[in-house]
Amino acid sequence: MSARTMRLTRTILIVVGVLGLALGAVVLVSKQDLPAILSVAAWMLGAIILHDAILSPIVFLIGVVARRAGRRVSKVVLAIIQGGIVTGCLLMLLVIPEIYAKTLPIANDTVLPFDYAARLGFLWLGIAALTAAICAVYLRVRKR
Repeated sequence: MSARTMRLTRTILIVVGVLGLALGAVVLVSKQDLPAILSVAAWMLGAIILHDAILSPIVFLIGVVARRAGRRVSKVVLAIIQGGIVTGCLLMLLVIPEIYAKTLPIANDTVLPFDYAARLGFLWLGIAALTAAICAVYLRVRKR
């Protein structure tokens, strides 16, 4: 891909992203009241903090530890592990509001019927198992 095509593609993606954000902001402001808007802003701030203060350093430290391990870890295996961690953390962003909402008094118990904290734990176990399986398959295929 030429530099000009890459620059055009980036420009288009940035414009589409900004237009999507603007549309979302217009819909949010026109359809919601101030407390709901502040709740969305607080959730977005929490997501940014989770990403920048927790997720990114954890993924970085896992990379450093894996590199300093006794034998050299392949870049593909490291990417698979980091992908599993990122996937788990992104799904955690979706589940944490439900876990918090379960602590609030709700008039209707059918709105949040499950134990979301336990399901989040099972989700992490599943992601860890799937990540380990993908690494094992990759290493087996690579060995051939």
